[in-house]
Amino acid sequence: MDIFDKLIHDFRSSSAWVELLILLVCLLLAYTVVRWWGRNLKERERVSPIWFGSKPLDGAMLPMLALFFTYVAELIAVQYMPVFWLRLAVSLLFSLTIIRFVARVLSASFPQSTTMRLMERVFSWVVWGVAVLHSLGLLPVVREELDSVSLTLGKSQVSLLNLVEGTLSAGLMMVVVLWIASLFEQHLINRWVSDLSMRKVGVNITRVVLITVGLLVSLSWVGVDLTTLSVMGGALGVGLGFGLQKIASNYISGFLVLIERALRIGDNVRVDGFEGRITDIRTRFTVIRASNGRESIVPNETLITQRVENLTQSDRQFSLSTTVVVGIDSDVSQVTSILLDAAKRQPRVLAKPAPSVQLVDFVEHGLQFTLSYYISDPQNGQGNLRSDVNLTVLQGLREAGVHLPMSRQVVQFVALDESATGHADKGLHEAESPRENP
Repeated sequence: MDIFDKLIHDFRSSSAWVELLILLVCLLLAYTVVRWWGRNLKERERVSPIWFGSKPLDGAMLPMLALFFTYVAELIAVQYMPVFWLRLAVSLLFSLTIIRFVARVLSASFPQSTTMRLMERVFSWVVWGVAVLHSLGLLPVVREELDSVSLTLGKSQVSLLNLVEGTLSAGLMMVVVLWIASLFEQHLINRWVSDLSMRKVGVNITRVVLITVGLLVSLSWVGVDLTTLSVMGGALGVGLGFGLQKIASNYISGFLVLIERALRIGDNVRVDGFEGRITDIRTRFTVIRASNGRESIVPNETLITQRVENLTQSDRQFSLSTTVVVGIDSDVSQVTSILLDAAKRQPRVLAKPAPSVQLVDFVEHGLQFTLSYYISDPQNGQGNLRSDVNLTVLQGLREAGVHLPMSRQVVQFVALDESATGHADKGLHEAESPRENP
């Protein structure tokens, strides 16, 4: 009851309105500084997504500055009067700063991970609980209770307090490591490396190295003997050789694809009949997005061991084609001119290399031509351009009177339809005709 009596005494003896006014001034001062600072950074294009968001309230800088100003005000005010609300505000602002920093780092590192969103919420509730206990003065009591509960792990005794503190310290270390990796990516890799694939290599290597170092440091903080990791490393090697063979193969294949740069982010490829643009090369798989918005998840090992067609040339030109069949007695030069004119009418079709037409085959019902042309902006869609070229080709062939033969499948379908219709008409005629008496 001594703790609660002290809280009640501090609450009754404190000057609530004065403390709230001081707190309001500290918050307004922090908001003004963050808004001015963020505006200057936006003009210089140096806005950090962690400390400064799109608005002053989004980043982690606002609660951190508010914490600093409020803590300084508390140190000054405690010399002249009992303090209650400022002390409570310092604990809450400290918790809010940690929560906002962790949330922004995880959002920047894993923007589409639902697991990270769940970890953010769990971490937020834990930090808020610690802040409340600290404000009420109950944190030392809770620490003593957790320290009294011990768990037996092998031959050693570990208290529940050590496990909780170790888990929190390891989590915070991982967040700091991810933040350092994001700083390295933003200020070094993105500025000095222009190729997207090499950027991805640098980011992946940086994260792996920093996370490994951070994990080792966290384990040493908890009290884990790092020499015991040699046994775990041997077990992990055996697991990689047997159960994790595919995962290790995809992981290494991803680095090979990025380093060799045979396939790069932004290339248009065809893998196992699926055609699209490479949007991301991750550690285990590659994301290929088609022009209609569908995405294909291709294991990195497939890009190394199987045939992959790279439809993007080294100068970032993308090839498209249209195939058409005309009558066997059609004028070849006339058909060629119509096809070339249809491609040249489209503003997205490149003049160099120029469109070309080839007579590729003599089929059973006519001549097969292929129109090839190039574009430099496949990200703007390919289906609409193909449709425009095909409509122009069809219009030109019809205006020139070029015969377009019907394919065998359509002929067979029409024949079957006419046969079925004939049988139906015959049956209907027989049903309507009167029967003769025997």
